[in-house]
Amino acid sequence: MESLSASPVSDFYRGRSVLITGATGFMGKVLVEKLLRSCPEVSTLYLLMRPRRGVDARHRLDDLLNTTIFDELRRSRPDALRKVVAIPGDMTMVDLGISTTDRELLVEEVSVVFHSAATVKFDEAIKLSIEMNMLGTKRMLKLARQMKKLEAFVHVSTAYCNCDRSEVEEKVYPAPTDPEKLAQCVDWMDAEMADHMTPKILGNRPNTYTFTKALAETLVMNEAGKLPLAIVRPSIVTAARREPIPGWVDNMNGPTGLLVGAGKGVLRTLYCHRDMVADLIPVDVCINLLVAVAWKTATVRSRALSAAAREPDGDANKCANEVVVYNCVSGAQNPIKWSVLENVGRTHLRRNPYNNVLWYPGGSFKSSSMYNEVCAFALHVVPSYIMDGVARASGKKPQMVRIQQRLTKAVKCLQFFTTSEWRFADGNVQHLLAELTPVDRKVFDFGIADLDWDAYLNTYVLGTRKFILKEDPSTFPEARAHLRKMFFVHRLSQFVTVTLMWRLVLSRSQIARRVWSLLLGILARAVSLVSGVTRAALPSLGPIAAPVVG
Repeated sequence: MESLSASPVSDFYRGRSVLITGATGFMGKVLVEKLLRSCPEVSTLYLLMRPRRGVDARHRLDDLLNTTIFDELRRSRPDALRKVVAIPGDMTMVDLGISTTDRELLVEEVSVVFHSAATVKFDEAIKLSIEMNMLGTKRMLKLARQMKKLEAFVHVSTAYCNCDRSEVEEKVYPAPTDPEKLAQCVDWMDAEMADHMTPKILGNRPNTYTFTKALAETLVMNEAGKLPLAIVRPSIVTAARREPIPGWVDNMNGPTGLLVGAGKGVLRTLYCHRDMVADLIPVDVCINLLVAVAWKTATVRSRALSAAAREPDGDANKCANEVVVYNCVSGAQNPIKWSVLENVGRTHLRRNPYNNVLWYPGGSFKSSSMYNEVCAFALHVVPSYIMDGVARASGKKPQMVRIQQRLTKAVKCLQFFTTSEWRFADGNVQHLLAELTPVDRKVFDFGIADLDWDAYLNTYVLGTRKFILKEDPSTFPEARAHLRKMFFVHRLSQFVTVTLMWRLVLSRSQIARRVWSLLLGILARAVSLVSGVTRAALPSLGPIAAPVVG
């Protein structure tokens, strides 16, 4: 491994303490692992963790560090894991629910903040979404203003917080509404009233997630000139490209759920515009950018402070604390269309099948909403009821209807993104990439232009098989044998379906019967003609054919 001594990014974290929110999430886990592995001299990682389901923060930290992605660190550098400290807290509570002692510790020690905690459910209740995504960010900014050593505050947003625009630049746009007034308005509503008012509150936004993330950006922007701030906007975050483990993923959100559903044979149709760009971004690309952005933000601030010190009338805050936005996307440099995801993904799902698939992986995207609904009823709803009926008859627990209902709900949440397209600017990302030294470009690479989507999707499918479905590679022979059986079942069912449908048409339509008789007559004459030509030609071939027959 190349030495990190020539790495300005890694060197920046030497002796500094970092506060991370959302560390138990998909991106948060990869961020913690990356800082421990690639910034070995970092002092302490403080993780704001909420006690959950009777499990306190300390035990949740133990569970986090026992995740597969920390196996290598646990083997090679176990001492590194002792740098991780859990801070009990809750984004939805006043002052984040942090004790006085822990608050004083963070105020005195923290130099870098990564704020990624959020509820990412698209259909989350508006009250909780505001409390978590918007007011949680406000509480974090309040804490940051008290930190004596703060050099960088990196807010993790989403590229789709401005999904009402077809072109999204790297800047904070005006909020859809005043965050403070909205919080006050929703605060006095009960949950039922808030849910009833949600469509009017959202306006032209598709869900509470993108809406509240846009409001959170406004709150961050309001702190410009007071704090060293940056915003990183990932698009659709997917499995790891290279690190911590190629293909690693820990949730069923977005394309991961689509791959698993399609690979298991239960997802046969999806409302999607094939020619539009699917802006996927591997999680390790996002994390490398986050780590580099904190370094860049602190470096700019340091230079500005030095310049202000040389000029008595200089305003360090004015020149150092502009909020820089980074769109972490793939579409600007290396776009992939949904049609490629459909076709290449299907190929790899068949090449690397899951265990015990319920049906042969197939189906297709539909550009017509109505046609997709018809196909969903025929290919999803009807088979699920049939399979549950068979399960009941055999004394087993029916579950396919429930699975299909959950799948349908998840797919509908994604339809806005599979039927729309955006052009994201990424100039700030490219400029930062160009500033990295060769060592940092290798260790903290967030370039996307050289990504081979075919190879990546193969890695993605293998990752979902291993880390989501927990299927061992040793089961591939059995899985492939089962897939071959399901292929014949699939073809047989197609033949039977077509035959029955045609028989039904013939029984109901006189025109169809006439057409069928005409086709049979033409076929019979064609066979008779070929037979006559063959018999006429055989005598002239006798001397040649005889030895063969004999």
